[in-house]
Amino acid sequence: MKIVGVSGTIVGSKTAVLVKKVLEAMSHAQPGIAMELLDLKQYDVQFCDGRDPASYTDDTKKVIDTICSADLLIFGTPVFQGSITGVTKNVFDLLPADSLRHKVVGLVATGGTYQHYLVIENQLRPILAYFRAFVAPGYVYAHMDHFDENNDIADVEVLLRIQNLAAEMTLLSGLWEAKAARLGG
Repeated sequence: MKIVGVSGTIVGSKTAVLVKKVLEAMSHAQPGIAMELLDLKQYDVQFCDGRDPASYTDDTKKVIDTICSADLLIFGTPVFQGSITGVTKNVFDLLPADSLRHKVVGLVATGGTYQHYLVIENQLRPILAYFRAFVAPGYVYAHMDHFDENNDIADVEVLLRIQNLAAEMTLLSGLWEAKAARLGG
């Protein structure tokens, strides 16, 4: 089983820190799980132009293929201007419509106001519903105040939400695997 965490920004580091923390919590919840972080600031991803996702090359192809090959995913985005980043939206636009179907997905976001958590509910969840993903009921939102001077998460409640998200994702993935096994695949 493989989990991929996507840090959907090309600036800053708080979102990648948060995604990594969830990946670490997943590795404790499911020992032996393969993990990969896609920090999008490390990739030169092309803008979606409507062509077949299989026709993209280089970094764009790697990002698409890595996400499509995952069994579980964490999508993280900072909130800019009350919305997900263009980088995050572009990645969703690049993916084949069936690429996330029946995959367990966790959502995290970072932001500068305490109300920005609503972006997870009002923007990310509907996108994942379109893809027919199994979205964990909980999520993690971290405000800039939740990080210390070294950009480590210092807030105990946020750390607890990370553990809860990992537990929910583990439960959902186990339920889906058991159901798929009963149905013959």
